Amino acid sequence: MRAAAFTDLVGPDGVSVIEQPDPEPGPGEAVVDVDACAINRHDLWILEGDSAMVDAADLPFVTGLDVAGVVRSVGEGASVEPGDRVVLCPNETCGVCQFCREGPENLCEEFSLYHGGLAEQALVAADRLVALPDGVDTTTAAALPTAYMTAFHMLRRADVGPGDLVFVPGATGGVGVASVQLADAMGARTVGTSSSATKLARVEELGLDHALDVTDPDAMRAAVADVGEPDAVLNHLGGPYTAVGLDVLRRGGRMVVCGRTAGGSSEIDIPDLFLGHKRVEGSTMGTQRDLERLVGLVADGGLSPEIDATYPLDETGAAFAAMQEREGVGKLVVTADG
Repeated sequence: MRAAAFTDLVGPDGVSVIEQPDPEPGPGEAVVDVDACAINRHDLWILEGDSAMVDAADLPFVTGLDVAGVVRSVGEGASVEPGDRVVLCPNETCGVCQFCREGPENLCEEFSLYHGGLAEQALVAADRLVALPDGVDTTTAAALPTAYMTAFHMLRRADVGPGDLVFVPGATGGVGVASVQLADAMGARTVGTSSSATKLARVEELGLDHALDVTDPDAMRAAVADVGEPDAVLNHLGGPYTAVGLDVLRRGGRMVVCGRTAGGSSEIDIPDLFLGHKRVEGSTMGTQRDLERLVGLVADGGLSPEIDATYPLDETGAAFAAMQEREGVGKLVVTADG
């Protein structure tokens, strides 16, 4: 089979399409013919050499978390059958710790993520596959696991409900767009920021209520304050925007942090945190049940994941170049037929 592998950790030029042996499923495993696989900032960090989990000794390395396709073959005891249309929940958990037993599973003490979807076939744990209804195509499904599952879980952690005001700094990225669309589906109002007025206009079409073309932290504080005091902040940027999020939160508000796109450390005002009874929580991905709910939401017509562009497997490097250059709005998906 062919795979779009990282053969050098230098950015998009480090992607090469190589031949690898066809996988064979063991007990509890399945091989999926990959129709589509979305890419994520997590993958780009690896490709740029900015991830502790992969180094030169691991090359060639095939990433790709968000796999959707058709089951080709299964091992003994697998919970799916050949021909099933599926999307993969990329969570990898130990299955025995307290959080695997009692939930939520994404708190697993050995939590990790699946890699291997940027290929013609993917070998996966069969019990991590979610069935796709007839009305959900595989390209749409591939957009869901990382960005939309992460955003959905953040909204739940932040106790967002109808009428709440949700601040989404960086509203034009994958998680940002997902946050806006899902908050809108919940009946919440959103205020989002970006460096691009053009991209913000597109997200307004997807449900963003207040678009702020601003990136400077001080200017952002003032612009958000003009809109109102957010009940919740969904923060996938980190860096200086964590302090901004806390500063604009209403008394008793909640901020959930899931990423570090703008920096891996933040300074915050501790007195404001405790005197304002504000809450800050970390969140990684979501649960398989979250993904099942999202698939159902798409099937019922309540959500249409935003896909900016698709690329054939041979052009996976170009897809990462587009992500690196922040050209689009929504997800980038590598597909079997382009």
